[in-house]
Amino acid sequence: MTPRDYLLLMAAMGAATYLPRMIPLLLLSRRRLPAWFAEWLELVPPAILGALIAPTLFAREMPRTLTMGKAELVAAIPTLLFALKYRSLAGTVIVGMLVYWGVTSLK
Repeated sequence: MTPRDYLLLMAAMGAATYLPRMIPLLLLSRRRLPAWFAEWLELVPPAILGALIAPTLFAREMPRTLTMGKAELVAAIPTLLFALKYRSLAGTVIVGMLVYWGVTSLK
């Protein structure tokens, strides 16, 4: 690929990332959304995060099998409790790393 091709590829990737975010903002920023829709939109990020994290917490590698004793799940529980109580992002990351390190060093 030529340098021009790389620049075009980067521009296309930027547009593919930026446009899906920009278009709804432009279309909906001046409109008043129904309350039920605004509440529903607030639930989208936690749902996506849960869908991304759940396979790591509950499933083993190929073939996918449900497992409840993984180190990630054991570390996630106290980390979640810390996050809910203290609402500190930095503290939650530190606690999560320390608990995961402690759990994995025991095995």
